Amino acid sequence: LDSLLAGRSGVGPITLFDATSDFATRFAAEVSSFDPTQFIPKKKVKELGRFIALSLASSRLAADAAELELTDEESERAGCFIGVGLGGLEKLEEVTLTLATKGPKKVSPYIIPSIIGNLAAGQVSIQHGLRGPSYCHTSACASSAHALGEAYEAIRSGRTDVMVAGGAEATITPVGIGGFSAMFALSRRNDSPTQASRPFDRDRDGFVMGEGAGTLVLESLSRAKKRGANILCEISGWGATSDAYHITKPAPDHRFAANAMRAALRSAELNPEDIGYINAHGTSTPAGDLEESNAIASVFGDHALTKQVWVSSTKSMMGHLLGASGAVEAAVCAHAVQHGHIPPTINLDNQDPACPLDFVAHQARERPTRHAMSNSFGFGGTNCVLVISAFEG
Repeated sequence: LDSLLAGRSGVGPITLFDATSDFATRFAAEVSSFDPTQFIPKKKVKELGRFIALSLASSRLAADAAELELTDEESERAGCFIGVGLGGLEKLEEVTLTLATKGPKKVSPYIIPSIIGNLAAGQVSIQHGLRGPSYCHTSACASSAHALGEAYEAIRSGRTDVMVAGGAEATITPVGIGGFSAMFALSRRNDSPTQASRPFDRDRDGFVMGEGAGTLVLESLSRAKKRGANILCEISGWGATSDAYHITKPAPDHRFAANAMRAALRSAELNPEDIGYINAHGTSTPAGDLEESNAIASVFGDHALTKQVWVSSTKSMMGHLLGASGAVEAAVCAHAVQHGHIPPTINLDNQDPACPLDFVAHQARERPTRHAMSNSFGFGGTNCVLVISAFEG
């Protein structure tokens, strides 16, 4: 978080595999020096894909910060939703090579549990004894936003009292980089990787792959108050829609992304002018940034066009975490409403005149912010928007 507020990029040359030869894109935002044994017993690491290990680490940090303790009875009303876009891609690639070179007898018995997406939630549930609902939301880059929205619904409906929810992704692999590059979705600024992710900039040329995990502990207000929890914020509403238009392209009329924002505002019982900060999906793709800017302008009107609502894309610094991005960006919004710190959009050197909003260029800002919005949009036209509000009671 300190790096985000300081405008420091986490992008650099890929080290997780050899990308120096034929790859058009040779950089990404890696979780450098990650040691899973700081959070997980060493003998258990062999069971895990990298995305699961990252999820276990973030969930441990979140649970410790929340001082989460559950009795046996309480554990039955505590669940886990972890959104994942692609799962254990690196393990799938490894086992494919093993089969080709060594045969099926050399395949690890842990390979399937290290690949499948729901094992992030499954392993976190095991780690913390969460015996309520546990499953994986997979909706591309909106996966963890959907996980948080559905976790909110699970508590609001009375089905659970506690939800450990978020997202995880680790796709900095030959297939991940090669596949997105083949779609011309990734930036190719190999000579200046820290400047490659440039949301809403006129010269943007694609997103930067990131990896990581984000976990939030949600609980009912009555339980949180009863145990004297340190309440950071509240999810006050959310909305979800589908473009029903194209497998990868956003709908050109931005209507359904806008509808998701309107639905989130209705759910939170707020007006557009109540929102002080929007953490944009802002991936740095030509079409995506334009359509999101248009959608925000259509929902927020003068509040956006006169630059009263501040908008930024933290993907400019940490890359695009795919299925994990919504949860991590919701956590950024939580900090914004708690402390009034608004992270910048770096590399916004020549703002696209077709995107006329205030994108908090280059430097962080501060002002009291009661309500923030987090946008997440994904392949298949899936849209999910969360409203994060300051806790005042």
